Order: sequence, then structure tokens, then C-alpha cells
Amino acid sequence: MYTIIETPLFTEDARLIWSEAERGAFCAWLAAHPLAGDVIPNTGGCRKVRWIRSGMGKRGGTRVIYYNRLENGLIYLLVIYAKTERGSIPAHILKAIREELIDVH
Repeated sequence: MYTIIETPLFTEDARLIWSEAERGAFCAWLAAHPLAGDVIPNTGGCRKVRWIRSGMGKRGGTRVIYYNRLENGLIYLLVIYAKTERGSIPAHILKAIREELIDVH
């Protein structure tokens, strides 16, 4: 079993995008599939998962950027965004978020 940790940025944005039930469903799914999604190049191992948003379908859904430290049993939810609201986040920004996270934990 893995522990899922949300960054403050993720928590704030997730409240605007998902209901508590949707958020719980995603976290349960990710805990069961910790290697899901594509590894984002040049980020030090961050992954991007596409998730269906209620009533939006996959193309209009959300993107969740996360980083896992499976050897420690941890999955960090870094960023969530609606595809219609934002394009891809540059790799250097994701890498900086991940590095700051590692320094804290």
C-alpha cells in the first residue's frame, strides 16, 4: 500500500476541479497503479496521468502530474489542471517542484 501526499498547490486546484468522491476515486486508482501515465522527459521522474473529468470525456479531462518514491511507499501529487485551461507545464518547472519536494521530505 502506498501513501499519497498532496502538495498545497495540488490540493487547492483539486478542490476547484473534482468533487471529494472523484478525488478519492483517483487516489485509490493511483495507489493501485503507481506506475501509470507517461514519464515526462527531463523532470527527474515525474509522470503525467490523463483522467476523465465528469461530463468532459478524456480529451476534456484533467491532467495530474505526480512523482513516486515507491521504495519509501510514497506518491506525491504535484499538480492538477484541466486540459482546456492549461497546456503542458515546462519540464524545468516540474523538476524544480520535485526537487523542492525531495528537500522537504
